[in-house]
Amino acid sequence: MIRIGCYEVGMLPTNTYFLYREGGTDCVVVDPADHGGEIYASLCGEGLSVRAILLTHGHFDHIWGVEELRKLSGAPVCAWEKERRLLSDPQLNESASCGRPCTVAPDRWFRDGESFTFAGIGFTLLGTPGHTEGSCCYYVSEEGLLLSGDTLFQLSVGRTDLPTGSMSELVRSIRSRLYGLPEKTRVFPGHGPETDIGTEMKFNSYLA
Repeated sequence: MIRIGCYEVGMLPTNTYFLYREGGTDCVVVDPADHGGEIYASLCGEGLSVRAILLTHGHFDHIWGVEELRKLSGAPVCAWEKERRLLSDPQLNESASCGRPCTVAPDRWFRDGESFTFAGIGFTLLGTPGHTEGSCCYYVSEEGLLLSGDTLFQLSVGRTDLPTGSMSELVRSIRSRLYGLPEKTRVFPGHGPETDIGTEMKFNSYLA
């Protein structure tokens, strides 16, 4: 069985997730939003070792903790190849306007639809442009769970008024990529509470 935990981190705050197999010690961290050292210490305190860091997109509130966590853990940072611009530009990722310019150079770039395994857990990257041009989600089919970043929230969607955002693309991404998943798929968003695909299909007014 795969376990998923969450820390609310940073100024907004952002959901930083960690996934691991029950009884195991290896884990994967998704979107270390800030305070990478504290995230690392907390995971070590739970007996977990970070084997990979996955990014759903490049906004400052999802990446400020990346470098410290990578340095302490030695884990590779991974992202969708279409998010190169935001991750390399403090103006586009809004970190400069928040007073803490930040860039991230991932160790691995994944393609849309690519599947990979870390910590004994299989993930598939689903490209879902709209919140940013390189926003993506990570699907774990074994457990029927989706890490949706800022693409899909509980009864809402991510904002699209920041650089490279597009509401039409966001709606198209959700309808074509996410609504094709089983309705029981649990959705873990970048902000706010958990939801599921069936609930969003029925009640999300942004996608009616």
